Amino acid sequence: MGAARIAKPSHGSNLSCYISDVYAKMLLNPSYKYWLLVLGAPVNLIVLLYYGLHRKNDIYHALMNETRSELLEAGYLTQLLEETQEQLLRKQQFFKQHVSAERTERQAKHIAEAKFKETLFEETNRKLQSGGQQRLSYAATFAKLIENPVFLLLSILPGLLMYLLIGLYSNPYVKYVFERLIMSLFVILGVSVLVFTILYLSPMNPAANILGETATEEQIANFNRIYGLDQSYLSQLWSNIKGIASFDLGKSFSGNEQVTATIARKFPITFTLTVISLLLSMLIAIPVGIISATRRNSLWDYTFMFIALIGLSIPSFWQGLIFILNFSIKLHWLPATYNPQDWLSIIMPTIVLGTGLSASVARMTRSSTLEVIHEDYILTAKAKGLSKRQVLLRHAVRNAMIPIITVIGLQFGGMLGGSAVTEKVFNISGLGSYIVDKQFIPDIPSIMGGVVYTAITISLINVIIDILYAFLDPRIRTRMKQY
Repeated sequence: MGAARIAKPSHGSNLSCYISDVYAKMLLNPSYKYWLLVLGAPVNLIVLLYYGLHRKNDIYHALMNETRSELLEAGYLTQLLEETQEQLLRKQQFFKQHVSAERTERQAKHIAEAKFKETLFEETNRKLQSGGQQRLSYAATFAKLIENPVFLLLSILPGLLMYLLIGLYSNPYVKYVFERLIMSLFVILGVSVLVFTILYLSPMNPAANILGETATEEQIANFNRIYGLDQSYLSQLWSNIKGIASFDLGKSFSGNEQVTATIARKFPITFTLTVISLLLSMLIAIPVGIISATRRNSLWDYTFMFIALIGLSIPSFWQGLIFILNFSIKLHWLPATYNPQDWLSIIMPTIVLGTGLSASVARMTRSSTLEVIHEDYILTAKAKGLSKRQVLLRHAVRNAMIPIITVIGLQFGGMLGGSAVTEKVFNISGLGSYIVDKQFIPDIPSIMGGVVYTAITISLINVIIDILYAFLDPRIRTRMKQY
């Protein structure tokens, strides 16, 4: 079912032409071709039957038979066979190979037939083009059928999923987001399998850890039966993946609490802490990086980069303890532990969590801006008479934002997943500390839920980062419309 040549309908509605054009493009895309054929199976079956019935009467096959007869009458195949056999004999003589005449003849015949077919296709296509005719293809058959309003109307219901996929493919921005969401699903599935496998292979016994050393074998067996730990690896894996998809992971091994409800209660504070740290880091780090780049090798540059280097080097737990010692115990300015009722209690955790990100973003902003401000288009902008601020903001910073956004996206995932240390230091009952507490049992449903739902959040953030790429870089938007 090739789509090498697409015959566009000469008449019919714009809608049918549009659908047939998008359909033909999707047939050329291996990632969408099979989904297109499967989702529109009833419609494609009719198109395939119509294509099979009319293919024999296609002008292309008549021209091919005619061309084959002409080449055979001219002795082209015999000539190819003789030339190929002579070349093989010379090759064998040069390399001093001893090959039987029968094998040589068989190889020459195989090579000559391949060359003959290639010439046959080339000559047939040349005749087809010179006559202003087009080959009947599967895509052209669909275009011809969809041109009929009756067929289009009758195919809507059985081919609804196919038409929805065509509509999605036709919009490059929607397709771009859709593809990244699909990739995120595979990432989440991979994380689920990997985390469960590690926990399953762990030497720790949840039943023994929870019930204690005095637990009998009967109690341990009963515990494993209640929580399904006596089932096979695949059965437990399927149950956990199904629970993640349905947002129902059951009850935790320890505490007998609903895992999903507990995560829903603990996740907001972790996410809020991470987002606030991210925003503050961006507000500080990006201007600092730009100033360092525009005033390279100045006192400002050395000072800011030295502070950034210190920020990268300080362990978060040590920084948190120093903050508590000075601002809580000695100065009594800020509370030492987190309290949802006191907004001052979130200041120190936010600064501690955002220090590493601020340092990384500042250094990346500086290096990326330095790389951009020496490009030719920056010199052209200056030559046009634009002010220094316009050149910096419109041309330099915007083009330098791609690697900066990449670092921010990666660091956000690290902050969200690595917030456990900060939460432990400041006694924050968040998702990070929850996962750390549960991993020593190990409480498989709790850990699976915490890690996988964190991975889902990070995947969604990465999708947003990819969308920002397209918004900032017109080259990416151009490629989106081309494929």
